Amino acid sequence: MSRQRTMEKILASEYISIGELARLTGCRYSTLKFYTEEGMLPFEQEEENLTRRYRREESVERVALIRRLREEGRSVPEVKEWLKSGR
Repeated sequence: MSRQRTMEKILASEYISIGELARLTGCRYSTLKFYTEEGMLPFEQEEENLTRRYRREESVERVALIRRLREEGRSVPEVKEWLKSGR
């Protein structure tokens, strides 16, 4: 098992793992995985079996936006459409 990076190192990184994104946003790992699988949270992956990497700043902002839209009562399909339209 690998050691967790310190918050200082996470905040200095351009790319983070889904677990680190969960730590930064306070969002559950399973929720972030769902957002990723639904295409709501973009990631980069060099090869098929390698770890998904998320751009830290963009991803933290995207999670905050998704949360805000969900708190406003929008459904997942509505949020996906909203994100796709780039409003």
